[in-house]
Amino acid sequence: MRYVLAGLAALACLSVAGPAAADDTPSPSPSATVGTAGTSFLTATAVEPGQQVRVSSSTGDYLYWSFDAAAGETDRLAITITLPTRSSRHGPATWTVDVFDGLRRRQPCTAGSQTATAATGAATLALHCLLRQVRSWADPWSDEPLPGTYYVRLSATGLPEQDLGLPIQTDLSITAKKGDAQPDNARLKAPLSPATDPGSTSAPQAGSSAAPAAAEEGEHFWNRFSWPSTRWWWTIGGGLLAAVAGVGGYRLTRHPRRWFS
Repeated sequence: MRYVLAGLAALACLSVAGPAAADDTPSPSPSATVGTAGTSFLTATAVEPGQQVRVSSSTGDYLYWSFDAAAGETDRLAITITLPTRSSRHGPATWTVDVFDGLRRRQPCTAGSQTATAATGAATLALHCLLRQVRSWADPWSDEPLPGTYYVRLSATGLPEQDLGLPIQTDLSITAKKGDAQPDNARLKAPLSPATDPGSTSAPQAGSSAAPAAAEEGEHFWNRFSWPSTRWWWTIGGGLLAAVAGVGGYRLTRHPRRWFS
């Protein structure tokens, strides 16, 4: 009877631990396709890295999306625009993708075609943007990317006015490459300004003294003020000229004497 009760207790423990272990499994990556886009920063549609976005809109609309980025991430954006048919278009069209941080500061793309122009006969247009690595900290005056929400804006920056309102389809994908956060205690491996003439130094050997160095300094002092030297000739000549100038100036400016008989 005792063994039966022990077996029932073990079975009960396994049945309780089963759901708890299932809760610790990582959540699957987002698989639902997003089919909407906002028209401003306030109405931007939130998406997650790895989530597919396919939106049907009109040429000339501003499309906004937002995503969250953590410290150490390097995000890449890929956009494919399915353009209207060739017969309905009147000229080439230029499209641009812009990325802004939470403070509405424009973040530059380090690689990729951020702006591209599609010819009249092109069926699709591809845009790419590789952002800088998100830092864990930054100075207040800098524009370094910090963790938070980022906004993506797709817009047509140049096209014929007759093409406004034509239907288009936009596919967006955001991939985030995980990496180490910006190290706060990093060390400088090489000097920013290398020495142009560093020279060489050697450690003093045992038994040496500072007497030779003092003797060299004294010899240098006497060489600068030894007689005769050019320094002394210039000093004597300057003194004589100053004396002559002083006497001549006095004789020119003194009051004349008057003799009375």
